[in-house]
Amino acid sequence: MHFTLSGLPERPAKPRDNGLTMVMDKGMSTREVENFLMIAHPYVDMVKLGFGTSYVTPNLNEKIELYREYDIPVYFGGTLFEAFIVRGQFDDYRRVLDKYKLDLVEVSDGSIEIPHEEKCEYIRKLSTQTKVLSEVGSKDVEKIIAPYKWIRMMEAELEAGTWKLIAEARESGTVGIFRKSGEVRSGLVDEILTKIPGEKIIWEAPQKGQQVWFIKLYGANVSLGNIAPSEVIPLETLRLGLRGDTFHHFMEQSQQ
Repeated sequence: MHFTLSGLPERPAKPRDNGLTMVMDKGMSTREVENFLMIAHPYVDMVKLGFGTSYVTPNLNEKIELYREYDIPVYFGGTLFEAFIVRGQFDDYRRVLDKYKLDLVEVSDGSIEIPHEEKCEYIRKLSTQTKVLSEVGSKDVEKIIAPYKWIRMMEAELEAGTWKLIAEARESGTVGIFRKSGEVRSGLVDEILTKIPGEKIIWEAPQKGQQVWFIKLYGANVSLGNIAPSEVIPLETLRLGLRGDTFHHFMEQSQQ
């Protein structure tokens, strides 16, 4: 850091287990990735090559290697996993993970229906190959899942071998843990946290107001995902109380 400021929230050093920032790469060029990492790499914990973009992205190997040079794990979006599953190509997907030497894999069922025990079996098998992120929640804006079902699924997926759970919101932030308006389903989030440890969850929160909500309630080291590359440094200022939205929140905490 360039200067000293007292009373700022403490952020753990990378590689960290809490306070993760997961970035959504929706098709950046290698030049854009280079420029992005030059300024933002200290604040990025993992990068998701969103939905099925890895299938159509030129220079995929080169892009993955760029992230790897900065010790940033990369993984393919859960929609690509679902595209393989719906076609009966699970073993092919495992070979893809090996081909690109990925450190993470996302298991999701947001676009297709997978019986939950079957989903957990995919988690069990993949957890012997790499670290698993499993996404809970639907991409269907009309599908509302009761809190007890969220909890039951999360508990089962952790037991199956999930490293971190991802609470679904899409890149729009208008489904899953959020209402169509982007407002947080606060009762759902609070109920989930009565049973599931917060450090096991990455909350997808692409909108600034959503990030502010989570940081104010659960602290600077809440794990957040689906962050746009251009929003990584702004998010870090929110975490530290160096942006108006959280400025007074952290000032008051430091004075207590």
